[in-house]
Amino acid sequence: MIKRSIIAGCGSYLPERVVTNEELSKEVDTDDEWIVARTGIRQRYIAADGQQTSDLALAAAERALEHAGIPASDVDLLVLATTTPDQTFPATATKVQHRLGMTNGAAFDLQAVCSGFVYGLAVADNFIRAGQAKTVMLIGAETFSRILDWEDRTTCVLFGDGAGAVVLRAAENGEDAEQAGETGHNRGRGVLSTHIHSDGATNDLLYVDGGPSSTQTVGHVRMNGREVFRHAVTNLASIVDETLEANGLAADDIDWLVPHQANKRILDSTARKLGLPAEKIVVTVERHANTSAASIPLALDEAVKDGRIKTGDLVLLEAMGGGLTWGAGLVRW
Repeated sequence: MIKRSIIAGCGSYLPERVVTNEELSKEVDTDDEWIVARTGIRQRYIAADGQQTSDLALAAAERALEHAGIPASDVDLLVLATTTPDQTFPATATKVQHRLGMTNGAAFDLQAVCSGFVYGLAVADNFIRAGQAKTVMLIGAETFSRILDWEDRTTCVLFGDGAGAVVLRAAENGEDAEQAGETGHNRGRGVLSTHIHSDGATNDLLYVDGGPSSTQTVGHVRMNGREVFRHAVTNLASIVDETLEANGLAADDIDWLVPHQANKRILDSTARKLGLPAEKIVVTVERHANTSAASIPLALDEAVKDGRIKTGDLVLLEAMGGGLTWGAGLVRW
């Protein structure tokens, strides 16, 4: 039997501090109307002083384990997608591993910026399919506020901090099939396919102007917003088409689209290009802003916990980030 990755549970965490557009406008040359019109964002969560990415990741992971009803001792791989690690090294994932009480296997960080969670899903799923892991903790966590230039209104208004996590477990292909009502290669619950891409020629469209081997500084986010928007709409529509074609499905078959929460205009443009109605799209950008690798699992956890996403639903995850990187994953919940 072919191994398949079942998502057994999910969890998320947001810092206590909420920064509204009105509050931000007191420090930055901007206002609520300008931000909402261009991004759809009304507020964001910001980590407290001394609160690190590992703290956010740990809280989300603990909640995911609780939701799954699985002890940390069962986890044999921990993958942490982040652009804002606690330290240059060692991997922030190893700190989370220790604090979580995970005593088996390995833990490592993964860097694909806003596409990090989808890249991590591909990694976790392939480890399970290869038989090299049975239970994987996948986390997307960011303290993106630490790498923002708070004098650049074109970038600082866009981002927030947070973390989301899912627990994936190995199952035989066809397990829980009666709940999904599927046949053939789409039979049963779990990750049906993942698809990831990158294009290093677009490096200068979205990047941080620092790094250990270049400036020995952390640096700040820099972005060519117009070009990123253009690439996002094209690449996201393309990766969704690729995913649907690989599974012999049409857009109408999708129950829920859980996209990276970058910008409401990008979400709307992608939906129009795919012909998906707004009621099938999970949108949290208004409250969370862009939390990079944490954005999809934060939105996913919200939609699962409020009952929108139900067992048997076909859920499509997609994202694009700096690199440029982009990808998608299709999951039968």
